[in-house]
Amino acid sequence: MQKITTQALADSYQGALTFSNPLTDTISTDQFSAAYPEHPAWAVGPFRKDDALTFRQVNDWEDPTGIGWTADSIFNPSVIERDGKLYLFYRASPRKESVSSRIGVAVYDPEAGWQDNPSNPVIYPTQDNEILGCEDPKVYQANGRYYMFYNGIWTIDSTDQIDGQDPAAYPLGEVGCDINVAVSDDLLHWEKLGLAVPHEVSRYWAKGAVIPRNARGEAVKIDGSYLMYLSEGCGGKTHVGRSDNLVNWAFEPQEYLDLGPLGGSLHEVACAIVVEDDGAGPRLVLDFVYGDVDGQFSAAQALYDLDAPFTQKEVHRGGSLAWGGLTQYAGTWMFAQGWDAPSGSREMYFYRTSTE
Repeated sequence: MQKITTQALADSYQGALTFSNPLTDTISTDQFSAAYPEHPAWAVGPFRKDDALTFRQVNDWEDPTGIGWTADSIFNPSVIERDGKLYLFYRASPRKESVSSRIGVAVYDPEAGWQDNPSNPVIYPTQDNEILGCEDPKVYQANGRYYMFYNGIWTIDSTDQIDGQDPAAYPLGEVGCDINVAVSDDLLHWEKLGLAVPHEVSRYWAKGAVIPRNARGEAVKIDGSYLMYLSEGCGGKTHVGRSDNLVNWAFEPQEYLDLGPLGGSLHEVACAIVVEDDGAGPRLVLDFVYGDVDGQFSAAQALYDLDAPFTQKEVHRGGSLAWGGLTQYAGTWMFAQGWDAPSGSREMYFYRTSTE
C-alpha cells in the first residue's frame, strides 16, 4: 500500500480535476425515486423534491492537507436528526464522482436555516488507505454515540497480495476501497478507528456498510446483533457482518437478494430501513441499485421479516438510493442527494414521501 504523503495527495487531486464520466454526470434522482404504476403498501416512497430544504455550500473550506484542494460537487450524503436539527454529512469532490473526496457536515435549524460547519472537513485523508480520498458517509446512532462508516480509497501496488485471491474470477485493479469507521459524541468531532471490514474479507474492495436503521437514524439489532450487508466487492460474493458494538465485526458469505423477478444484476445495496409501525406492520426493507435487463441503472426495494433478514419475501422496482439511509422528519420519510445539481453549483436537494 502506498504511503500517504503531501505529494501523493496533490497527485490525486490533480487527477481528480480532469475526471469526467458521461454516465454518472447524467444520473438523476427522479429516475430512481419517481412513482411507478404499482406501489405495494410495504414499499417506502415514491419521493418528491422539497425545495424548502435545499442546502447550498457557498464557501470553500480551509484545506488541512495544504494542497489547495477545493470541490465543485457535493453528493452521496447521510442525514440524521439530533435535538430537532438535521445534520447533513456529505461527500465533497473536485468533480462529481471523482477521487480526492472529503466529508463535511452542515446543520439545519428550522428557525435559522442551514449552516455549513466552519471546521469542515470533518473527515479527510490522514491514513494510507485514504490516499485517494474519503467518500460516502453512512451515519448511525447507537449506545449514546454516533458511528460513521465511510469508504477510504487507496492505491494498490505490486507488493499487495491476498492469499486465496483468484485473479481470473475477480482480478485486482489499481485502486482499493476500504470501509473505515469513526465515532463521535456530538456529530461534529470524529475519531477514526480504522478498518471495519478486514482485507481478508474485502479482498481490497468493499462498498456499502449498510446497517438496518430505523426512522430516527438508530442502528437496530436483529436477533441480538447489528447486521452489516456488504454487496459490492468481497471477491464477488455478498457478505453479512455481525457485531455487538458496531466497531468489531465478524463476516461470512450470505445470499440475501434475488433479482429474478426484475432481471438484471445487482450493483450495490444503498440502505436498510426498519419500518416499525406505519399500518403495514414492522418490516425490513433493503433499497438497492441494479442494472436492469437493458443495462440501465435502476433502483428497487426488497421486503423481509425482521426475524428472517435474509429471506426475501417480495421485490418492487423503484427506490431512493439513499446511500446514508432514510430518516423521518416532520412526519415523512426523507433523504438527500446532489446528483441533480448543475455542474459546479454545490447544491444538495431533499426528497420526501408525499403526505397527500
